[in-house]
Amino acid sequence: MHLTDPLTTHFRLAETQRSAMAKLGVMTVRELLFHFPFRYDTGGAESSIAGLVAGMDATIVGTIEKLETKKSWKRKIPISEGVLRDTSGKIKMMFFNQPYIARMWAEGTRVQATGKVAGKGDKIYLANPQLQRISIVEENLFKAQHEHGVEKSIDLETQEYPSKKSSGRLSVQGDAVGFQTFSQDIPESPGLFAVYPESRGVSSLWFRHAIAKVLTPETIEQVEDPIPLELLKRYNLPTLRTALVWMHTPEKLKEAEAARKRFAFEEIFLIQLQRQQERRLQSHEKSFVIDVPKKQVEGFMSTFPFTATPAQMHAVGAILGDMRTGAPMSRLLEGDVGSGKTAVAATAAYVVVNTRPTQEAGTLTQAGTLQVAYMAPTEILAKQHFESFIHYFETAPINIGLITGSGCFKFPSKVGKGQSTTISRAQLLKWVANGEIPILIGTHALIEKSVQFKHLALVVIDEQHRFGTNQRRTLAHKHDRLPHLLSMTATPIPRTLALTVYGDLDLTLLDQMPPGRKPIITEIVKPDERPKAYAKMREQLAAGRQAYVICPRIEEPDPEKAFALMAKSVTAEAKRLKKEVFQEYSIEILHSKMTPKEKEDTMARFSNHEIDILVATSVVEVGVNVPNATIIFIEGAERFGLAQLHQLRGRVVRSNHQAYCFVCPETRGEATMTRLKALVTAKNGFELAEKDLLQRGAGELAGRKQWGISDIGMDALKNLKLVEAARTEALQLIDQDEHLSRYPLLREAIHERAKSLHFE
Repeated sequence: MHLTDPLTTHFRLAETQRSAMAKLGVMTVRELLFHFPFRYDTGGAESSIAGLVAGMDATIVGTIEKLETKKSWKRKIPISEGVLRDTSGKIKMMFFNQPYIARMWAEGTRVQATGKVAGKGDKIYLANPQLQRISIVEENLFKAQHEHGVEKSIDLETQEYPSKKSSGRLSVQGDAVGFQTFSQDIPESPGLFAVYPESRGVSSLWFRHAIAKVLTPETIEQVEDPIPLELLKRYNLPTLRTALVWMHTPEKLKEAEAARKRFAFEEIFLIQLQRQQERRLQSHEKSFVIDVPKKQVEGFMSTFPFTATPAQMHAVGAILGDMRTGAPMSRLLEGDVGSGKTAVAATAAYVVVNTRPTQEAGTLTQAGTLQVAYMAPTEILAKQHFESFIHYFETAPINIGLITGSGCFKFPSKVGKGQSTTISRAQLLKWVANGEIPILIGTHALIEKSVQFKHLALVVIDEQHRFGTNQRRTLAHKHDRLPHLLSMTATPIPRTLALTVYGDLDLTLLDQMPPGRKPIITEIVKPDERPKAYAKMREQLAAGRQAYVICPRIEEPDPEKAFALMAKSVTAEAKRLKKEVFQEYSIEILHSKMTPKEKEDTMARFSNHEIDILVATSVVEVGVNVPNATIIFIEGAERFGLAQLHQLRGRVVRSNHQAYCFVCPETRGEATMTRLKALVTAKNGFELAEKDLLQRGAGELAGRKQWGISDIGMDALKNLKLVEAARTEALQLIDQDEHLSRYPLLREAIHERAKSLHFE
């Protein structure tokens, strides 16, 4: 058996299993070995209903009967209630605040139920158990696993039990691998059973027995450890081979924890190495030297309709210091919603466009100025930045262009003073190419080959932090000088994540709000408190303000998928509010399925106060700026991440008026309420990001999709010392060996990781 072998070489997989494994990204023997458990259960003889007592954690295979939705007579909350039966008896199952469960599971379905046994005496029940459909093959595996409280092996192809084969696991001493058999006596402790990320067709039971087949001395000897041995010894981490055994078949939790720590360190260390390599290579590049007198900069900032905060002044100073050196700047500006990032970017742009291009000898080249490209993630946001820059530069004779998929604009207009005008795409591109338009704002249309700059010196990226060197070269369309990069985000990022993912960027925080801004009032709305919240909204509307109502989905789902009906939709909620609550106010909708023109028209009318209440999806999350909107009502709040909720409520802190945010969860479980209470109590986005990271379990994190980090890596980000250690070691290693020529396994590991992320 070889690590590169497809699983189909060694396992018979049904079509549903092939599909499930593809979804999980487990297609080879190596990928199976590196498909790690996210928790461990204790197993044993108590897997039959007859042996259950209150307080136990139990896993039972049985048949669902009489599952229906009821309401508790005391609290009037919806409950799905039914019976689970096995050969030893039956037990009631109760799912609180989950009425859709009864619609999801048919009578007679065979399931594996895992949950807490609650109740007293003979009146016990399974409280909110997790249910998973189970096949006949998996049921046989389950029986094998729990017989006599030890794991027995089963041939996954024939489902036959070998008669003379003892169960066991690999033993590890140092980096040597052997095979250790379990005692055939019933152990006092039932042991630990790995619980894996699953997909329909493959359960943790399947994975445990598949791992038993591939976790052999022959296979594991093929695994090479990329982490230098001296590093493992310094931090008391197990070798790769030891960690694999401890990860899948730990005898005690300390072994599993040590293995997780090792893999967490490895992942963060590899990311740090890659980032530091990128930073080192970039330091050898040349950029434009930009140096404008301090008084000139202060004169520009004095035209702002507000006084810059000390945090803004510090950020401007850091950016100007970077651009004076001639080495390409790479800086991430992180600031809470409303902290003034656009003003800082406008100041950086002002300095650039007031600098003439120079040759190497320092003499001026042909007429013109250096240029700025400002990229926003959406058309709505690009147009808002265009309007903001018009205000910032209205006293300066600077041409500003806007390019999006739906049209092009230029400021100032030759016809109307202080106004912009529409122009053809061809004309705009001609003026950008010859340097007549020094500031160009747009969406990803900026990266198109047809967009040519004459002297592009600064790229400003909003909410797109992994914009790399190659993309900057594409944007500049030249290879002699690299533009400076200023990346900006209002997304709260924990410090450990910023140190890891953005290790190649210098970080500047805008941690102060403009004077006069009042802290937003955030409240969790219980079902019986909804009228009170609506009364506050009505009060704000009567005072001439506007409101957002955010819903998790656009339209009502197919009636056949009744379990999804709990999530409120934009279309239905807008109709309900107009009919039942706010008949006298204008209500319209906004969502991602609308055309760019429809979205633009709706936002324009909302900005002009032709709309009182905008019912929308999270499409308004980033950058939408309507200062008169002071109240936001978020339905199904538990369906959004904390950072996303913080971004959404940032839509109503755009003025000095008191702002309100009402979050309305559909369910009120302990985990939901803990998360939402953090939203209420956190003083700012930075504090909220740290709380969010500490609260979320490894199985709930979406790190690989959002940041390119696995669940184990995201879990490691809770440990600042581990992250700092990995960063320190990476810096030292790159200082000694920039290209890692003495560490081919590390080079290969970095390459493989980058390739897998690119593939995803």
